[in-house]
Amino acid sequence: MFGNVGLSMSGGRRAFYGAGLGRLWRRFFGLFSGVRRRFVSGARRIRGNWWAIVQTAVAASAAWYLAGLILGHETPFVAPIAAVIALGGTIGREGRRAVEWVFGLALGLATADLLMMVIGTGPVQIAVVVGLAMAVALFLGSGAAFVTEAGVSAILVITLDPSTAGPTPDRFLDALVGCCVALAVHLISPLDTKRMVEKAARPVLGNLASALGETADALGEGDREKAERALRAARSLDVEVDGLKEILAAGYEDARLSPKARKALVYLGFYAAAADGIDLAVRNTRVLARSAVSAVGDGEPVPAGLTEAVRDLARSAEALAVQLEEPARATGTGYFALEAAGKATAALGQRNDLETNVLVGQVRSTAVDLLQASGMDSETASGALAGSVRGDS
Repeated sequence: MFGNVGLSMSGGRRAFYGAGLGRLWRRFFGLFSGVRRRFVSGARRIRGNWWAIVQTAVAASAAWYLAGLILGHETPFVAPIAAVIALGGTIGREGRRAVEWVFGLALGLATADLLMMVIGTGPVQIAVVVGLAMAVALFLGSGAAFVTEAGVSAILVITLDPSTAGPTPDRFLDALVGCCVALAVHLISPLDTKRMVEKAARPVLGNLASALGETADALGEGDREKAERALRAARSLDVEVDGLKEILAAGYEDARLSPKARKALVYLGFYAAAADGIDLAVRNTRVLARSAVSAVGDGEPVPAGLTEAVRDLARSAEALAVQLEEPARATGTGYFALEAAGKATAALGQRNDLETNVLVGQVRSTAVDLLQASGMDSETASGALAGSVRGDS
């Protein structure tokens, strides 16, 4: 009897350690997948912004050279700093950033120069100068860049060049040269806004379709691990959506600033109209994937129609990516979204518990989001969805 107990305990230990190793492996795999996604995302950002990096490097070098040539300054360190911040290193709000930098710099320089005459330099003086410069900038009610640059310029004055005995326009003139060089570089060779937006949108919709496809696989196979993987993939989309919105906003300002980029305004309009719908679709996909984890966890099979509905959502996201790049082409974005809503609603006839109702609701919400992203307004999208559901009921 005791021998059997010993065998049983030994088997229990093996099962316990096996489960522990399984959890450890899943955590390691999840960590590896996360690192890999970040690496791929980082490489994609570099590929998409290489021209902006070249522009900024050239502008910094030219600003240093021209400040020395025109103004006769031996070490015009403020000029390349101004050029780098004005261009921003990536596609961004160059015009507004340059203006905020110039005025923020002027305020910081003036504050630092005047205070240095009274209190000198040192650790305590740095705190006083920077704090006062930023407080004045904040009091004036300007943007965050204005406040930050006021503090930065004050630090530059009091730490990098503390030998100046009194107020001087030299550093402000260096900054002015740097900003002018940055704007000239941007006007002469504007970034390809159309291409930048395409590169930002393509992975969002591609990864959205992939997350939906994996969610469908998890529902069809009853695989909780796949559902959790789909949920992780859906959660990682937020950063890409934020990047798309930032590039869109910057693209509009970029096009207004540069005549060469103005022709992209109409094209940007298609993406701007789709951005909110894409954002909502990503959020609802995240909730859908989380609901899928719960649905497959109870061991009950999910209706086949519901699995196909989620797969149709993935097809709709893929079609939307093509539609945005080729607006005149009929891609079936709306067709697949409406098919998804109809099939999901019909699945309630096979299984009508809480988990299924939640999944159906999320499929329908995501379908509406994709319809809006394809160009429909909210009322038209809801009406089309209602008609599709009635047709399948």
